Amino acid sequence: MTAEAAAPRRHDLRLVPAAIAGWAATLAGLRLGWGAATAIGAAAVVVSLVFLVRGRGRYVGAGGALLLVGLAAALPTALRIHQADADPLAAAAVHGATAALRIEISERPRPIRQSGYADQQAGARSVAIPAHVRAATVDSRQVDSAGRVVLLAPVTGWSTLLPGQEVTATGRLMPARGGELTAAVLSVRAAPRDVGAAPWWQRAAATLRNSLHSLCAVLPEEPAGLVPGLVLGDTSALPHQVENEFVASGLTHLMAVSGGNLVVVGGAVLLLCRALRAGPRLSAVAAGLSLASFLILVGPEPSVVRAGVMGGIGLLALALGRRGSALPALAFAVCVLVAWDPAMAANFGFALSVLATAGLVLLAPRWAESLTRKGVPPGYAEGLAVPLAAFVVTVPVIAGMAGTVSLVSVVTNVLAAPVVAPVTVLGVLATAAGPWWPGAGHLLVRLAEPEAQWLILVARHGARAPGAVLTWPGGWWGGLCAAGLLAVVVVALRFRRIRLLIALGLVVVLLTVVPVKVLKPGWPPEGWAMVECDVGQGDAVVLATSEPGRAVVIDTGPEPGPVDECLRRLGVERVPLLVLSHLHADHIGGLESVFDGRAIGAIAIGPGRAPAWAWQQVSGAAKTRGVPLVQLSAGQRLAWPGLSLDVLGPRYATSRAPALQDGTMINNSSVVLRADTSAGRILLTGDVELAAQADLLAEGVDVQADVLKVPHHGSRYSLPQFLAAVRPRTALISVGAGNGYGHPSKSTMDVLRVMGVLVTRTDLDGDTAVLPSGGGPAVARRGEPRGPPR
Repeated sequence: MTAEAAAPRRHDLRLVPAAIAGWAATLAGLRLGWGAATAIGAAAVVVSLVFLVRGRGRYVGAGGALLLVGLAAALPTALRIHQADADPLAAAAVHGATAALRIEISERPRPIRQSGYADQQAGARSVAIPAHVRAATVDSRQVDSAGRVVLLAPVTGWSTLLPGQEVTATGRLMPARGGELTAAVLSVRAAPRDVGAAPWWQRAAATLRNSLHSLCAVLPEEPAGLVPGLVLGDTSALPHQVENEFVASGLTHLMAVSGGNLVVVGGAVLLLCRALRAGPRLSAVAAGLSLASFLILVGPEPSVVRAGVMGGIGLLALALGRRGSALPALAFAVCVLVAWDPAMAANFGFALSVLATAGLVLLAPRWAESLTRKGVPPGYAEGLAVPLAAFVVTVPVIAGMAGTVSLVSVVTNVLAAPVVAPVTVLGVLATAAGPWWPGAGHLLVRLAEPEAQWLILVARHGARAPGAVLTWPGGWWGGLCAAGLLAVVVVALRFRRIRLLIALGLVVVLLTVVPVKVLKPGWPPEGWAMVECDVGQGDAVVLATSEPGRAVVIDTGPEPGPVDECLRRLGVERVPLLVLSHLHADHIGGLESVFDGRAIGAIAIGPGRAPAWAWQQVSGAAKTRGVPLVQLSAGQRLAWPGLSLDVLGPRYATSRAPALQDGTMINNSSVVLRADTSAGRILLTGDVELAAQADLLAEGVDVQADVLKVPHHGSRYSLPQFLAAVRPRTALISVGAGNGYGHPSKSTMDVLRVMGVLVTRTDLDGDTAVLPSGGGPAVARRGEPRGPPR
């Protein structure tokens, strides 16, 4: 069915004012208080009465719907918001009270990514669990609460809980984020107690989800993590690098189960029913059962529930023999859902889903028809119009939410579209067949692998295209600015002369920017000896050898992706040695991406083995890749053509067990290296703090160097005597923009300035290269720093 045929020529708009009023009243109530919801609800009632008294025809229907929303939705929603604000748990959370709650899990636990934190595992160590309170005790006192809470709990013991289970949780209350009808957040450390049984359908869905993960284990790592994401929205096994590439290329919506998945599943069932010559009612029942089963399988996410309600309305129309417009179905779904769960009104996923559907209904058919009249074949016209319409209506929300805009999303979505439906159908069939017929399940996921690999390829090349992501102001103002700019562009394009000016401007950009950025890139500078990669709040250093494409890498940053991009820009294809100065997440988080398309000779570490999870990750990666794992000790010397390394430390030792070591002890166990390069001597200090620096000075180690990689991202834990002993001409600080640690410290910066040292920072300068010059080492800055950490 074409986009033109799928949408009627004249849309039924009677429910649209009601949907807008209900959504606006609920959103205003969540953000501004229950009084705002009451005011908008009252205004909706007044306007509806005007429609009913003075209107005719379609206006009467719109007035009736608006009156119903005002009386039966907006005003009761205001009451629910007021009740949530007055919940006793909210008051107790302000004082950080201890609480024991009997709760019912309402959604599946969601992993919390914590990469970039030095004392956290690079991945999910905690989960967020929305729940409803059944009974509450605060500071040993029973309180009357039936509100919502969100649990922040460890992965162990909590990640396997299912919706519908009742458990008892004890922890400390914290204030909830506004606008979600959540009374409080409960920070939990202990395991759940008195765990009740989950409903049978939730247990069956969990079995099917686990089965798909097991079946995908036969695939390579990246498609094995992507297929469950495409089918179920479960990205727990997806490598961070792939996830970031999907975000940068505008394909992240493919991993969030929404209306697209339901259209594919329901459409496949309807096609099968048509092939079997089933009647409309039987077809609607079969498709409805399949959609209900799929909703249980993936969980009650806002966008999924929205799409399920809308799909149910469409199937009801089919069963009754009426092919209604999609727009009334969407408007009715919005009215019902924001009244049923007001928190959806402030959910970004819900907003994106509704806006994307509206764009496909209102804009895509007209644009496809316009392109067809201009000679574009119908199939290609729809393929261009659909992603373009979705991009135009959702970009303001994305810009405000993420602070970035993907400029390649239309192209990547056009390239991805042909394989989305096949991989979804194959994944759903594999999920259903796996528990009973593993052989068929394995065959189906094997058939889905080429489609998944194609999507990864499209996302990877899209993310690496020059100017793929445009930095944009975040928040409400950023979203409004993006919406205003789009409105101006859309209106301007209606005038022929302005279209010509825009086209001329694009040609000028292509002829000037692209040759400079792509054909003759200014990076890396010729003859570079060292590059401090901008990887955010972490470390990654590249030391060149005299052999092209061959370099030693020190640390890998907090997450996959940035270090890989840096190495690609430098043209590094072989890494004879990858040194991990210590095992904190901001130094090992990007380990896997260093292997991407490169030969690694060995991984070197110091004597530290803490934290335990990090040691297991590093040793497991080395074993999986067949790369030797070696230990460095003070006094060792390593050499390659044009580069030599002397191991100066660690000389700081601790008698405490690794499991008990804190962050300072792990920092002080960092490997300290002195590199002799074509640009002079460079001192690489990892994250050594006061004690380790004092030990190096006390033992008379020669730490003098032309260039200093400042310890611990320029923190205040640097001895002025140590910095004076190094006597650097240049100091490089690897630090993330907007980090919460206060790095770099003002005191450390002041000491370096007093010494007359040239200081560079990756948060301000981007990738920073050191290269030889006649008067000592010179510095070149790429000048494209990464934005604040996500």
